[in-house]
Amino acid sequence: MNAHPDLSRRAFFTALPAVTAGLAIPAHAADEANPHWAMLVDTRRCIACQACTMACSMENVSPEGQFRTVVATYAVTDQAGKTGLSVLPRLCNHCEEPPCIPVCPVGATFKRKDGIVLVDGERCVGCAYCVQACPYDARFVNHHTGKADKCTFCSHRVEAGLLPACVETCVGGARIFGDINHPQSDISRRLAAADGKTSVLKPEAGTTPRVFYIGLDQQLDGRVDGASTADMMWRPDTQGA
Repeated sequence: MNAHPDLSRRAFFTALPAVTAGLAIPAHAADEANPHWAMLVDTRRCIACQACTMACSMENVSPEGQFRTVVATYAVTDQAGKTGLSVLPRLCNHCEEPPCIPVCPVGATFKRKDGIVLVDGERCVGCAYCVQACPYDARFVNHHTGKADKCTFCSHRVEAGLLPACVETCVGGARIFGDINHPQSDISRRLAAADGKTSVLKPEAGTTPRVFYIGLDQQLDGRVDGASTADMMWRPDTQGA
């Protein structure tokens, strides 16, 4: 056996993670000194396949029946009286002014400098104050851990130079993730191209969400209806199957 490793091979495999990371998130985003992460959802491309929901559950090992993101479907009727389905992908909005932070009695919920809102599981006592404070029904108490749970923009993947699981698996390319502090990032260019035609949910709440929507049906624009994301997916125990 050769006692001296092939330095060229070792160098190749050492560099491989950096190469694959560069394929996931554009290099200019990684070079930005102070990124601010956000998501743009183009509902015109969403087919409600729930691939994002399943990918998120697998990536983050969510308990059965609890979800950090889900694509809700609503029946809407147009001015001509025709009724059809409209989709609304839902997740934590990683707000600029998160109402979930000031209500936490132990300081478990916090916002990082890059805009991602997280929960410190070591501090969280599972009181659910933040769950009640969230105007987007995007939080829940994890059945396994007893702690507050929510979308994290897959912060562990972002730190590794990868895209969130829901973005990477979206078959229609409906979810765009990136740095809104960088004017040349994909998300910044798409927001600029939309020319003010984007929407956020519940703007009247004053939270300044960092999840934007394009093509959201006017009947859903600015609103969140129905149950929380954790209760909106089909389950055999609730459907009699």
